Amino acid sequence: MKIKHPLAMKLGGLLASTAVSSWMRTLDYKIDYIDRQIDPIFPEFNRRRIYLFWHEYILFPFALRGNCNLAMLLSRHTDAEILSRAAYHRGFEFVRGSTGRGGTTALKEMLQKSQQMNLTITPDGPRGPRRQLAPGAVYLASRLGMPIVLLGFGYDRPWRFRKAWDQFALPRPFSRARSITSEEIFIPGGLTKTDIEPWRLLVENRLNEVTEQSETWAQSGRRRPNEQPLYRATAPTRNRRFYEEDQQENLSAPETSTEPERKAA
Repeated sequence: MKIKHPLAMKLGGLLASTAVSSWMRTLDYKIDYIDRQIDPIFPEFNRRRIYLFWHEYILFPFALRGNCNLAMLLSRHTDAEILSRAAYHRGFEFVRGSTGRGGTTALKEMLQKSQQMNLTITPDGPRGPRRQLAPGAVYLASRLGMPIVLLGFGYDRPWRFRKAWDQFALPRPFSRARSITSEEIFIPGGLTKTDIEPWRLLVENRLNEVTEQSETWAQSGRRRPNEQPLYRATAPTRNRRFYEEDQQENLSAPETSTEPERKAA
């Protein structure tokens, strides 16, 4: 039976937020940054970014990075209503929509939010196919001049919802949770649909790479040379002075931007 009453939705969101927080707090978190200034929890955080990760691992950042000036794209589907309420209680702002239903309105809202906020998108959601990147996030990065950062997540032998389109991952209590981040990826501005495809493939392949590395790390229990504890944000980290200054900068892609490998003719 689907929950439709507004009061039940609000209560369900509060209960979901509390349950997720309690469950995820038991995990052993470690992260391997290429550059930790990409994480808004740190003082050296220096620009707005678009964060991408696969839908099946949405609980990972949901539990750790509330109150970090993040706007999350969530589906307009009824099943996402409780998730949006839970996101509110966790300190996220959110935009309802997708590349399909509600896509145009969602894009306009994301463009507006980006003036003062970081954006986070699950680029294979809300219906999949699993771990295949839709072009919307690449288009958005090209339009906004904001770099993409890819977040690979992994748990040690998680429970999987095998009948779900994304095979949603639920971590076992007190198990290992690991994350590996990518370098910043700068997408050139003004891309056409034809131009977007090589970048879409580059981002998809790189996100799969850091995800698989994170999963292997979590399952192996081995140490990595640059690993460090990953802590939960416990208070708002918004630096308004930075965001006001950043809004005035020209965020077009630098000459040193990551470029897709071009195949020889």
